[in-house]
This record gives sequence, structure tokens and C-alpha cells, in this order.
Amino acid sequence: MQFYSTNNPSHHATLRDAVLNSLAPDGGLYMPCEIPQIEWDTTVDFHEHAFRLARPYLMGDLTNNEIRQMIANTLTFDAPVRPLTDQISVLELFHGPTCAFKDFGARFMAQLVSHFAAQDGKKRTILVATSGDTGSAVAAGFLNVPGIRVVILYPSGKVSDIQERQLTTMGGNITALEIDGVFDDCQRLVKQAFIDPDLAHLNLTSANSINIARLIPQMFYYAWAVAQTKNLHPKLPTTNPQLPIISVPSGNFGNLTAGLMAKRMGVPIGKFIAATNANDVVPEYLETAIFRPRPSIQTISNAMDVGNPSNFARILALYDNDVDRIQQDVIGYRVTDEETRQTIRAVFSTTSYILDPHAAVAYTALSSVIASEARQSSASLILATAHPAKFPDVILDTLGIEPEIPPRLATYLDRPKQSVRLPASYDAFKQWIIS
Repeated sequence: MQFYSTNNPSHHATLRDAVLNSLAPDGGLYMPCEIPQIEWDTTVDFHEHAFRLARPYLMGDLTNNEIRQMIANTLTFDAPVRPLTDQISVLELFHGPTCAFKDFGARFMAQLVSHFAAQDGKKRTILVATSGDTGSAVAAGFLNVPGIRVVILYPSGKVSDIQERQLTTMGGNITALEIDGVFDDCQRLVKQAFIDPDLAHLNLTSANSINIARLIPQMFYYAWAVAQTKNLHPKLPTTNPQLPIISVPSGNFGNLTAGLMAKRMGVPIGKFIAATNANDVVPEYLETAIFRPRPSIQTISNAMDVGNPSNFARILALYDNDVDRIQQDVIGYRVTDEETRQTIRAVFSTTSYILDPHAAVAYTALSSVIASEARQSSASLILATAHPAKFPDVILDTLGIEPEIPPRLATYLDRPKQSVRLPASYDAFKQWIIS
């Protein structure tokens, strides 16, 4: 399949070029030239759902056996759906090696990049900006992959301690750059590097969700989630049921973009909620039809602290820049830190389930939408994008208890931090990466 640039639809690229170059020469993001349809089937397993969604984009570049093997290597852990109430369930996306949903995209992308890079034998540098979980997932996915070095940019003092430990203790071919700024500064430095001709010899590839290789595998768990909801809520009416509504905690909007693509391909989803914290440029756009990016605000749901979400360009392209069409599929909702804490307390009090701050944002938004739209006949889902143990300070301050830390997270706590501190200056970053 061919992929076009969101800045210039007449510019097309192969899958290989789209993955290895990350951005189009004009700075646009790559989107598939067509969104193929799949035949929906609730009887197949997670791996088969993934194969049916991925194959149309990868065939021609990979064989069916290669696609299935990449899926098998990626989905070595489940994405279970657990009921919280008679109507609301949570899709747990934190059972991978770094306890965050980014494991799905990072593990799949690492295999795809390695596959293409092996064909030309060139050494490559993976650049990734992170507001929390992306960096560690990418580091784990690419750790010690021959011929590839990974450079992670993260905002100093604006990720949780465990997140920072994961970013800065991998060693090997992984280097962490601690930037004196916010996530948007890190993202700006990465984007600028890709259009800088002086860095062409480094063969840069982005592992952020600006890379189409990150979005394709994120469709997988939407299909699996919908398939699992079939028998989870026996108290809901079975006559004329509404399609499920899914609340997505949103920062850079790659996760929501993948969900919208899955829906367009035929996964039976009703509506999505774009649930944000105080960084609400997309909910504002859905209300006013004006996109007004601005500096990000620090919140307790730090992975969503994005003031200029890159993937919003993909959503606009998917709907031909028509806000009315987007509103048919997406509801925008903003949640404050205090509302987030109130939800964590309320859900724990009634169910003993601990929501991480990002899932709590999604739950708050979903509960409000259900109440306001009287959606009493649809199974509804929130995405739990990270394990609550990654935010122990927030959970302790909110609930007065410390979440149990999974062994795969605890291993990072005793390792020494190794990072390079840099100002949020492109000249400083460029000098470092060249040297």
C-alpha cells in the first residue's frame, strides 16, 4: 500500500519509506492512501484480529508468515477487559514489559524497522520524544537491536520517578536526554531534526506516534476489546443495543487516531470520547472549530500534557478537515486534576480497583457522557493505558495507599540513573547528536 503526506496528499511513499523516514519531506505525517474494510468476526482470537487489521497495510512488503510472526512476537501478553460497573468496563493495556500501552506499538515497530533496516545494512538512529511511557516502551523494544541506537528526549522533572528510572537505566544502545523544558519542546527538537539536511547521514527514524508503524498495531486492541465485551454485561438490554462507546485518555492523539482507523475498517464502535486533562486543545476544537495549540500545562496525568498534539493532523486528514464529520464520531471532554482524584477515590471505594490518573480521566469523561446522553443500552469502555504503580505519588496522595509494584517495574528502582542534561535548544541538541 502507498501512504500520503498530510501536508501534500499528492506525495506518496511506500511502507518502507514511510516507516524509515517517519515524516514526509514536507514535514507531513503519513496516512494510508486507502482504509480497507475487514469482515468483522467475534469468534477469532487476538492474534487473528491483529492479522486481519495489519495485513492490508503490510502485504507486498511482508509475507503473511512474516506478518503473523511479528504479531506473535508483539502480542506475548493479553489486553483483558474487566467489568467495573453494570455498563462500564476497563481495557487493561498495561500487561506488557513496561506496563504501558506503548508496548504494543513499540514492540511491533522495532521488528518492522529491523526488517527494513536489514535490507540496506545502514546503521540507524531512533529518535523519540516522551511525556512518560513512550520512551521506556521504545527503549525496551529496541534494546540491543544490532545497528540501531536509540535517543530518548524527556522533559526534566515532568515524568514520574518510575517512568524516569525506566528511561534512564536501560544502558546498551539507549541514551536518555533530559531536556530543560516540557514535552512540546522535546517533540519540537525531534521534528526539527528530521528536516535538517545536516543530519541526513544519521538515517534518523522516529519512534513517536508520528510514525505510521506505531499506529497500525494500536488498532489491534480495539478489535479485541470489542470482541470481549459481548458477554460482559448481562444486565444490559439485548434488543437494539447501541454500539460501544470508548473513552480514550488523549495527549498526542495517536491512540485515538488508531481507534478511528479501526472503526473505519469495520470494527463495530459507536463513538469515541477524546478525554483530556487541562491540555484541551482538541475538545476546544470540537466545540469551536478552531485549533489553537499552546504551551502545555503540567498535570497529574503527565503523559497527556501535550499542547500541540501531532496526530491531530491525521484525524483532520481522516475526515477531510470537516469538523462536523469528526463530531459524529468523537466527543471532546476535559477533566481537571481534582476531578481525576475524585474519580480515583470513587472507583476504589465502590470496586477496590485502582485507576491510574490517565484511566481516571477517561472514566470521568465516560461517566459524564453516559449520564448526559442517557446511553443505557451500550457497553462502554475506558482505556487503562498504564499501570497505577507507575504513579505511586499520585495514588498515595489520593488514596493513602501505595499500589503494588509489578516485579518487571521493580527491577528498575535499584539501577543508577544515566542521562545527559540539555537545554531546550535545537543548536545544543544538534551539536550533541552530531558529536
